[in-house]
Amino acid sequence: MRSIQVNTNFDVQRICADDVDYRQLSRKQLANITFEMFLIREFEQTLLRLSAESCIHGPVHTSIGQEACAAGAMSALDASDKISSTHRAHHHYLSKAVEHYAHQGFNALQDDVPHALQTEITNLMGEIMGLSIGCCGGRGGSMHLCNKEIGVIGTNAIVAGGIPLATGAAFAAKHNKGSEVVVSFFGDGAVNQGAFHEAMNLAGIWKLPVVYFVENNLYAVATSISNTTATGDLAVKAIAYGFEGMIVDGMDPVSVHAGVLKAIQRAREGRGATLIEAKCYRYLHHAGPVPGSNYGYREQEEESNWRCFDPTVTFPQKLIELELMSNAQIQQVRQKAMDVVCEALAFCTVNNNDALRVRETLWPDISTIEEGLRSSGKEFDGLAFSEIENYPERKQIKYVEGIASVTGRWLEKDDRVFVLGEEVANFGGGPYGATKGLLPRYSDRVLNTPISEAGFAGLAGGAAMSGLRPVVEIMFPDFALVAADQLFNQIGRLRYMYGNSIDMPVVVRTRIAIGCGYGGQHSMDPAGVFSLFSGWTVVAPSNAFDYIGLFNSAMTGRDPVLMVEHHALYSVQSDVPRDNLDYFVPFGKAKVIKPGSDVTVLSYSKMIDDCQKAAQNLQQQGVSVELIDLRTISPRDIDYETIGRSFRKTNIIVIVEQAPKGLSIGPRIAEHCQAAFFDYLDGPITTIAGRDIPSPVSKKLEQAAVPSLDEIQQTIFKAARRQL
Repeated sequence: MRSIQVNTNFDVQRICADDVDYRQLSRKQLANITFEMFLIREFEQTLLRLSAESCIHGPVHTSIGQEACAAGAMSALDASDKISSTHRAHHHYLSKAVEHYAHQGFNALQDDVPHALQTEITNLMGEIMGLSIGCCGGRGGSMHLCNKEIGVIGTNAIVAGGIPLATGAAFAAKHNKGSEVVVSFFGDGAVNQGAFHEAMNLAGIWKLPVVYFVENNLYAVATSISNTTATGDLAVKAIAYGFEGMIVDGMDPVSVHAGVLKAIQRAREGRGATLIEAKCYRYLHHAGPVPGSNYGYREQEEESNWRCFDPTVTFPQKLIELELMSNAQIQQVRQKAMDVVCEALAFCTVNNNDALRVRETLWPDISTIEEGLRSSGKEFDGLAFSEIENYPERKQIKYVEGIASVTGRWLEKDDRVFVLGEEVANFGGGPYGATKGLLPRYSDRVLNTPISEAGFAGLAGGAAMSGLRPVVEIMFPDFALVAADQLFNQIGRLRYMYGNSIDMPVVVRTRIAIGCGYGGQHSMDPAGVFSLFSGWTVVAPSNAFDYIGLFNSAMTGRDPVLMVEHHALYSVQSDVPRDNLDYFVPFGKAKVIKPGSDVTVLSYSKMIDDCQKAAQNLQQQGVSVELIDLRTISPRDIDYETIGRSFRKTNIIVIVEQAPKGLSIGPRIAEHCQAAFFDYLDGPITTIAGRDIPSPVSKKLEQAAVPSLDEIQQTIFKAARRQL
C-alpha cells in the first residue's frame, strides 16, 4: 500500500496584531472602538439591572467580555455592508449603529453623540423591554432584532438559524453586482448545526461575498467546546468548503479589525467567503448576571484568568501605553458612553423610590397585535383579477406546461427572479418538466443546488429579504421537513417578529406524489403542515389557468407562498388564455365549479376532478351538488364568504381531501363553518380524508389509503339525503 499526501489547497491563518497595527488605525477609529466597548458594557450591565427589576420580560443574553469582537469587526466595514447575528447580539447591534454614524462623521473623541444615534440606542433598549419604540415594535425583544437602516438584517434565536439567511443576503449582493459584504456572526455551538454546513457549502460553490464570524467563547450554554467538536480550531472547518479560515484574538479589537478587513477585501475582490474564528470569553452565564462557575460547569480560576484579558480594560491601557490616547481622553469617552445609556434608561423607565418601572406610555397598543403578520396588500392595488370565462380566445395546455411557461415569463420580465432547487437545470426541464426551456435562456438564474434543503431554502429567504424574488422547488413535500426551521421559524415568521420591517417574497413549489408508489417518505401532502404557520399563504391550483394566475399573484406579493402541485395533474390539459401569461387570480377567492342546491362540497387540487365525477354521477340520482374549488387553502385565507353563500342554500357541507387525516385542513374549516353558519346547519359537517398512515408503496395498499371515488360519492349522497 502506498500513501500519498493530498494537496488540499487551503489556507488557515492566525492573525496577531502588534503595535504597528494599532498605529495604523486613525485616532477616530480608535476612539470609536473604545466608545463602542464602553457603550456595550454599560448597556448590558443596565439590561441586567432592568431584568432584575422585572422591566424585561424574557431572557437577557449578554456579551460581557466579547465587546472586542463587535467593535473590532464593525470598524472594518463600510456603511453599505450588512450583518446578521444570534440571540446574543446587543454588542453587534450597538457597534453597527455607532459605525453607521461614524461613516457620517461621528468621532467619539470630539463630537457629541448625534441625536439619531441616541435614538437608535434608546430604541434598542425599548425593543429589549418589549416597547413600542423598539426597532421591531417590541415583538422581537432581545433575541430578534432588525434594523435595515443601519445594516442589521436580522438577529436570530435559533442557533445557526440566521446563517443561511445571511448567505442569501450575500447571494443578493453578488446578483446585484454591488460591493457590499455580509458578515454573519454566530457562536461556537452553531458549527454543529447542519444549517451552518449547508450554507457554507453554498457560499463556497458560488463564491459569495460573506464573512462567517464565529465567536468561540468555549461554551454552548454550559457545554464545553471540547465535548462538542473534535477540532481544536474551528477555523479549519473552512477547508471543507473551499475558502480561507482565519483565527483572531477575540479579546483584542485590533486583531479582530485586521482579520475582518482582510476577509472583507477578499470578498470585494470576488474571491468568496472567509471563516473567522475569534477566540473569546463571556464572563457571565448563558443568560443572567452570575458567572458560569456558579453552575459548576467551569472553574473560578478559569474565569479569573480570562478577566486579565478584559477588552474594556486592556485596550484603553494599550492606547495609553502607545500614547495614542490619554487617560483623560479615555475617561471622557467612557463618560460619554455612560451618559448615552443613562439617557436611554431615563426615556424607557420611571424611577419610583429607586425602583425602576417601565414607562407605561411606551407599551404597544394591544389592538395592533395581529398587524404585520403579512404585508398590507397594497402591492395588489390596481390589479385586475380574472377567471377563464373572461377569455373567449383560449388554448389547451398541460398543467406542467403552465408551470414552466409562467416561471419563464417572470424570469423574462424581472431580473430579480431566480429559480433554484435540486436538478432544476438538468434533464431539459428539471426532473418533471417544470422548468422546461428555461435554462438556455436564463442559465445564470436557473440554478441547481446541492441536496441541502435547509441551506437553499434559507438562502432564498435571505435573498428575498434583500430584494430578490426567489422561486424554490422542493422536489417532494416531505423534504420540506428537512428545511423546517428555515421555512417555518424564519421565512414564515420574520416579517412579524421584525415588526413588519421586511418583505419575504419567497415562492416555494412542491409536488405531491401520492399515487406514484414512492412510499411514506416521498408522498406527503404539505398543506396541513404549512397551514400551522400563519405567515404562509398556501394555494393548491387544480388546473393550469388557476396555476398561472395564482403564481402571478404569488410573484407580485411580498409574503411567502407555497404552490402545491399534484403529480397526477401534470399531464392534464385545460384551457388558458391564448397569448396571455400576465393575468391574475386572487388569493383567498374560491370558485364555484358546479352550481347545485342539495349539498356543498369543498375540495382542492387533484380531488376536484374526483368530486366532479362524483357530482356528475349523483346528478343522475337526483342529487344536486354545488362543488367549490377552494384554490387558496391557508386557514387565514379560506373564502368563507363564498362558502357561506353556498351553505345558506344547501345547509350541508362535505369537505373532501386526499391528505391523511392528521395532515388535513378539513377539520379546521369545519370548525369555522360550524361556528359561523350554525343556524343554517341541517346535519353534521363531514370531512373525507386519507387514512392516517404513511403512504404504502404497494399499489393496492396505496389506493386503499386514499378516498376512492365510490367513498366520495356515497358520502356526498348520504349528506344530501341527511343520512349521516
